[in-house]
Amino acid sequence: MMILLVALIGAVVALGMAFWPWPGRGPEPRHAAGRVPPPVPAPLPASLEGALAAQLLSGDITGRQYVRALERIAARDERRHPMSVPRDYRP
Repeated sequence: MMILLVALIGAVVALGMAFWPWPGRGPEPRHAAGRVPPPVPAPLPASLEGALAAQLLSGDITGRQYVRALERIAARDERRHPMSVPRDYRP
């Protein structure tokens, strides 16, 4: 009985390894005939904050310039859409 159990476990492991999707094993991609696909362009940022973050990560602006630009954006938003806080009516 023990031999049958070990043989069954061995067969399951062997089948699992035979059908496991190993990298580099399988059909060659269609573009492997010497042609390289064009690089996919990075998506454009959807907001000003996103554009500033992209500039910071690419090294176009410094951290200090980034913080200063965000301060200006916050000040502009405060002027355009001031936040009204309700009064505190607790005794």
